[in-house]
Amino acid sequence: MDTQLFDYTRQDAAGTCSTAHAWAKTPAPLTPSERHALADRARALLKQHDAVLVAHYYVDGALQDLALETGGIVSDSLEMARFGRDHAAQTLVVAGVRFMGETAKILSPEKRVLMPDLEATCSLDLGCPADDFAAFCDAHPDRQVVVYANTSAAVKARADWMVTSSCALEIVADLHAQGRKILWAPDRHLGRYIQEQTGADMLMWNGACIVHDEFKGLELELLRKEHPGAQILVHPESPRSVVEQADVVGSTSALIKAVVEGKAREYIVATDNGILHRMRQLAPGKTLIEAPTAGNSATCKSCAHCPWMAMNGLANLVDCLQSGQPEVHVEEAIRVKAQACITRMLDFTAARKTAAAGMKPGIGAA
Repeated sequence: MDTQLFDYTRQDAAGTCSTAHAWAKTPAPLTPSERHALADRARALLKQHDAVLVAHYYVDGALQDLALETGGIVSDSLEMARFGRDHAAQTLVVAGVRFMGETAKILSPEKRVLMPDLEATCSLDLGCPADDFAAFCDAHPDRQVVVYANTSAAVKARADWMVTSSCALEIVADLHAQGRKILWAPDRHLGRYIQEQTGADMLMWNGACIVHDEFKGLELELLRKEHPGAQILVHPESPRSVVEQADVVGSTSALIKAVVEGKAREYIVATDNGILHRMRQLAPGKTLIEAPTAGNSATCKSCAHCPWMAMNGLANLVDCLQSGQPEVHVEEAIRVKAQACITRMLDFTAARKTAAAGMKPGIGAA
């Protein structure tokens, strides 16, 4: 087994992950009357265009509510992919980031896929250019290529498997049991966690989510002392110093399940704070505390929100439904290749019936 943790050392996404443009395009706050009017207009347009809204847990709460009210879904990226593929609607409106819209189009080429803003992207996607990644794969042809969902269609087209945080651990464990060696991309924290849990031989791409990478282990330790009865819920894209303190490590769906079913009254949550909206709805009696992304001297103690997720709003949702733009397109040759690795994941999770189970330290899927 390889002992070097991160094997692709040339990557430095700092220059490609400036968030200034994303924050500049974040919709302005709405008054209650504006919010109500836009939501009503969006409802009417969704019905008019035989469209369904597919929203991620990290987007604005108003979009999450609208999706549920109109027969859509609010979920993690795995369920978003499955729901869009299986839904009868001929227009899918994806409120999330670009790779989610691409995945919807890859699985449903006959459908129209719209997004409120196609410039809503992801630091993991930006930090894994397709050409560089292909060269990395070419240098290691003996390995199964496993890529996280947070990648472009072109990167998926080069992969054997796509995984999400709901199923990555089990898929890699299965490949390891077959004696397969893994080439993993792009999130180094999730890759390290899976390697430690499974013992798999994994070569790593050196990428990170700019939101989860900011959680601070030392500050979390101090916060735990202030809330000794709290359960610590951590997404596996977080640094090791944070994951090691977790009571539950898992996907967004797994973390929500932990709050809903847990016996504790307080929960410290280390993932994008957009998830708190749905957690509060499903577990109104629980106290939710944002995990720290900075120290006491910082102007913001916890700032865990993706600027690209924040670009989704009611106003640009209405605009895209009215205009039919922006629409997601994927080149057919790339789509066909990418579809194979996504379908492989969906078939695996359907067979194992563990797609929504998530992960817990030391025991894998649970």
